[in-house]
Amino acid sequence: MKFADLGLSEDLLKAVEAAGYTEPTPIQAEAIPAVLMMKDLIGIAQTGTGKTASFVLPMIDVMAAGRRRALMPRSLILEPTRELAAQVAENFEKYGKNHDLKMALLIGGVQMGDQLKALNEGVDVLIATPGRLMDLFERGKILLSGCELLVIDEADRMLDMGFIPDIEFICEKLPEARQTMLFSATMPPVIKKLADKFLSNPKQIEVSRAASTNDNITAFKINVEQRKKLETLEWLLGNDHVETAIVFSNKKTTVRELNRNLQRNGFKSGEIHGDIDQNTRQKELERFKSGEINILVASDVAARGLDIKGVSHVFNYDTPWHPDDYVHRIGRTGRAGAKGRAFTFVTKADAEAIDNVEKLTKAKIAVFGKADVRVELKEAPKPPKKPQPKKDDVGAPKKAREDKSAKSPTQDKSKNVSKADKGDKPKPPRKRRDHDDDPVPAGEWNGPEPGFLGVGFKK
Repeated sequence: MKFADLGLSEDLLKAVEAAGYTEPTPIQAEAIPAVLMMKDLIGIAQTGTGKTASFVLPMIDVMAAGRRRALMPRSLILEPTRELAAQVAENFEKYGKNHDLKMALLIGGVQMGDQLKALNEGVDVLIATPGRLMDLFERGKILLSGCELLVIDEADRMLDMGFIPDIEFICEKLPEARQTMLFSATMPPVIKKLADKFLSNPKQIEVSRAASTNDNITAFKINVEQRKKLETLEWLLGNDHVETAIVFSNKKTTVRELNRNLQRNGFKSGEIHGDIDQNTRQKELERFKSGEINILVASDVAARGLDIKGVSHVFNYDTPWHPDDYVHRIGRTGRAGAKGRAFTFVTKADAEAIDNVEKLTKAKIAVFGKADVRVELKEAPKPPKKPQPKKDDVGAPKKAREDKSAKSPTQDKSKNVSKADKGDKPKPPRKRRDHDDDPVPAGEWNGPEPGFLGVGFKK
């Protein structure tokens, strides 16, 4: 199937072709015709399936006809994070370049001036985070009574972040006669209840089972002590053919500390988390996309929806507290048909969390072992054997042994015998044994087997 078979306009097809796409993904093939027919829609899809384009493309054609009015956006897209909202805005700019549509981005972390100016002039598409939208609505700076189309994106993430009451409030302020789309990677009971309440006879599309992981991702778990995490991460970054990697941590303080340690040890890394303002976050993402840095240390603010091509690895430095976050974190790699590898560090305290992840995904995560290492490991040399006593000494007559003992300086009864008189000589310096004395062929791990492979892993 081609995009031309989905009923999109010629101008839109030209923009899609200019972006380098010809064939729709499964969710795009099912969702686009339904949206063009003005149906309500529930889309259950794992991250990296092309979900964003499945509503952006038909919305451009739907919004092409109509007149915009001040303070009254004609359509609304709700996103849980600033990064996701900015990414959707980029999609509208890319695909809507041949249409006369006006878009506004309403997010926190930036000044309101330009946002309010755009709303006063009238917008066709408003992309917003719930917090900033609620703020402006309560100030009377925006009216929702003219909204014809609503998209609730990453609904399960909205649930995790506590936005469901805000979503319900916003939906109640919108006109009843509207088209509504809800997208989510999982469908917990609260999201199902939300859909039943605010969607009318929706078409449900499920391109893969809920909370499944991408088949292009090879996932491992590594049982490791807390104090050994950094050492293990650095070994993998240096020896698993890492091109670009995102390293996730549960805490902002850990993100900062980990980034400093990686930079100190010679890695090209950057960081994004909730304490960094939006402009700085965007700059760090641009540095990562451009290749100026190849390791991005992030909190879960970056887990959802970041569409960065060519991420070869994801590392869960901390096992995620919420199992849904596991699916979205590792979904940053293995995108658009590419292969990816994901590693999750598991301490004893994470036993319950990793069990919950495996229950959600209905799959056991393989334990990383020697067979999965991408470099050839050198076996650590065995310690030299201790010399055994000679048979002659062991079987010598008792009298001979006593004669030896009699000659020993320790048996001298004189209390004034000096060390020099005893004939003691200084011991020669012990020769240091270097495991790396022998040359190692290029591309092999230049050292003994790393410690984290030695305990609790398959051989």
